[in-house]
Amino acid sequence: MTKLSCANAQPQAPSACTTARDEPCCGHAHTHEHAHAHNHDHDQGQGPAEVHCSSGCAAPSVSAAPLAGLAPGQQRLRLHIAGMDCPTEEALLRKHLAGEPAIRALHFDLLGRVLSVDHDAADAPGLVQALQQRIRAAGLDAVPLDAQRAAPVAPAVPVALRWRMAAAGVAAMGSEALHYAGAAEAAVIACALAAVVLGGLPTLRKGWVALRSLTLNIHLLMSLAVIGALVLGQWPEAAMVVWLFGLSEMLEALSLARARDAIRALSALVPETAWLRLPDGQWAERPSGQVPLGAVLRIRAGERVPLDGQVIEGQSSVNEAALTGESLPVPKQPGDTVLAGSVNELGLLLMTVTAAKGHTLLDRMAQAVQEAQAQRAPTQRFVDRFARVYTPLVVAAALLLALLPPLWLGGPFTPWIYKALVLMVVACPCALVISTPVTVVSALTAGARRGLLIKGGLYLEQAHLLKSIALDKTGTLTEGRPALVGHTVLGTLDEAGLLRHAASLDAGSRHPLALALLEAAAAQDLTLIPLLDFETLPGRGVRARLDGQAWQLGNETLARERAALSPAAETAAHAWSEAGCSVLWLLREEAGRWRCEGLLALRDRLRAHSASTVAALQAAGVQVHMLSGDQRGAALAAARELGLPEAQVQAPLLPEQKLAAIAHLREHGLVAMVGDGVNDAPALARADIGIAMGAAGTATALETADIALMQDDLRRLPELIALSRDCKQVLWQNIGLALGLKAVVLALTLAGWGSLWLAVLADAGAALLVVLLGLRLLRWQPRA
Repeated sequence: MTKLSCANAQPQAPSACTTARDEPCCGHAHTHEHAHAHNHDHDQGQGPAEVHCSSGCAAPSVSAAPLAGLAPGQQRLRLHIAGMDCPTEEALLRKHLAGEPAIRALHFDLLGRVLSVDHDAADAPGLVQALQQRIRAAGLDAVPLDAQRAAPVAPAVPVALRWRMAAAGVAAMGSEALHYAGAAEAAVIACALAAVVLGGLPTLRKGWVALRSLTLNIHLLMSLAVIGALVLGQWPEAAMVVWLFGLSEMLEALSLARARDAIRALSALVPETAWLRLPDGQWAERPSGQVPLGAVLRIRAGERVPLDGQVIEGQSSVNEAALTGESLPVPKQPGDTVLAGSVNELGLLLMTVTAAKGHTLLDRMAQAVQEAQAQRAPTQRFVDRFARVYTPLVVAAALLLALLPPLWLGGPFTPWIYKALVLMVVACPCALVISTPVTVVSALTAGARRGLLIKGGLYLEQAHLLKSIALDKTGTLTEGRPALVGHTVLGTLDEAGLLRHAASLDAGSRHPLALALLEAAAAQDLTLIPLLDFETLPGRGVRARLDGQAWQLGNETLARERAALSPAAETAAHAWSEAGCSVLWLLREEAGRWRCEGLLALRDRLRAHSASTVAALQAAGVQVHMLSGDQRGAALAAARELGLPEAQVQAPLLPEQKLAAIAHLREHGLVAMVGDGVNDAPALARADIGIAMGAAGTATALETADIALMQDDLRRLPELIALSRDCKQVLWQNIGLALGLKAVVLALTLAGWGSLWLAVLADAGAALLVVLLGLRLLRWQPRA
């Protein structure tokens, strides 16, 4: 066999490794050394076979890479800001921190309420105090976080605030009731002021901060509306406005907490402690964060796995539904991988730790979703741009409405000022701005629960626009390792004997074809025959003596050299080759002549759901292409099983040829490339969406791809398109609802039928509705 040696194993760039024939190889950081040299048709060049809330006005865009790497000489400071929920606070903080010379970059995680500040290492002393002072001037408090410390979990709405809002509601409705009942004005005013004090002081305080910093946001607009209503003597209206707005903020905070908790729940699946085997053989319970790599843990039935690892003893079934979306328990035995957060359902398991706390698949999933939600999706960026123009224009229109009609037409200012105040409330883009991020975050979280790790709203929104999907063959559509698929008996041996002799000749080899023979023999409980005089025949196969007779196992070249070809053998070998199989010839010497005892056909097996996935993608209107480095016969044989037409199969392809194929497909629309995240890194990068297999086993898949499939489950591809379509539908429903209600209130106001409390009710109601509509995606399931 050709010996492969890699000079560059970095998945981020095309591999620089070469074969002995100067052909690009896979990019794996290892060397393939085979004990013998079957000339099979295996793949050449491949290895074994930011949340917003209702008070959100326009805000500057978050960096596309919110947690990008630090520049040399820089450090990152993380601050937890409990009151930072939406772009209103983000915009305010950006203004207040703009004058700090030590800051190099700001990264806002609004869902986690964490602000990351990049700064020069020399500026570290005293920086925390300086930042806390500036943040305090914005009406917020900041607490520094250690690099490994998670943000504290606080209630979405404090109990004291709930009681104050309840009392404010009673006072506001009492003011309205007294006003309609014709009660004394003093009683109406007293109830209204009580409502403002109980439920409106936080809003007025934030409005004052916004005014001081010349920031046009919802708190300033609402404060002006309340003060204006009080000045105009509209006491009940002022009370209802301030209470409805406070109530809407409280309800939205509770709703947004569900999205926050959904992401936090990913990490909460992991137990805080683990049962660790000590050097003396005793078992002790230790914090998961203190368990080192290579440690042996005990997982009893009913317990959750605390860390990623490999089973070394015991057999059981493990429920991985929370991580991969696989509804059925997965059998586990020695050598199998177990994932942190999965549940051991039956027997006792002993495992060795392969990933420490903070680096498990579940940790990486939670981190990836957390980072993805901070990246604005296309619809979200459009809404943000729209809001930045919409709010100032409507505020300017409100000022003109308050001044021009009375100056031009004559008459009192009061009714026009009142209409201007209503219009100012309409200027708030609350529901519009919140309509996209809650929906996107909910869809990202739902995808993670189904085993789809989507690393940004951009890829989530693009998925339903895909015109074609290109799939690698080996390791993607297939399992990536050959298996024995058939025999042809030509001599005196039966099928079991044929396999027993072939496996005996391959005993001890690590060649993929040899491993497949040994696996098949083990499955049939065949006893191997001891070898004598074993010898490797480079480029042809192996030979040895079994039970005193000379035997050889190899390719057709070996059979031809031994003059062991026959018409029947050649016909059978040709048929197996046409079916995409690698053929091994088993030869025996008899009376000085070699004869073929039989043929063994091996082929890389399709994954269990490959054919159904291809059919589902085609039914969804997506054209499926196979791009393979394998021989064309093997690729076409796999395509026939998958139901793919020959025109949509390209093989054999070198890595640079895959790049050209992706570039050609992109001329006809958006294209996704599905590969293993290492071998196909250049093609994954060239595609509009790179989708990596192997996310459950390798960290590189999460680092290099736009989307990763947990547990290599191809069924998630059609689900990705369905989730993208449903997400887009909810996004436009929310935008239409938010703008539609504002248009209705605006029309009623200009017709003289609008009121402040109606404007606030419409705005608050729309914001709450879009949040609830977006949160529906947390329970998303593919349609049957």
